[in-house]
Amino acid sequence: MVFGFLQNIGPWQLVICLIVAFVLFGGAKKIPELAKSLGKAKSEFKKGLAEGEKEAAEAEAAAKALDEPAKELA
Repeated sequence: MVFGFLQNIGPWQLVICLIVAFVLFGGAKKIPELAKSLGKAKSEFKKGLAEGEKEAAEAEAAAKALDEPAKELA
């Protein structure tokens, strides 16, 4: 078997090997760019999540406001 040694490699060893290969062949110059884009994506995700929660709270408040007059009439 040519690749018989791969059976003994765990997932963390494989991750470390891929990171080392990326640094060697992908170049160290691209790592800061990758980190910057990940940071921007994270901030955009948090911003969208907060916006969604705000819209949900507004919709819930509007639903409560519509239910209150109906209760007063009954």
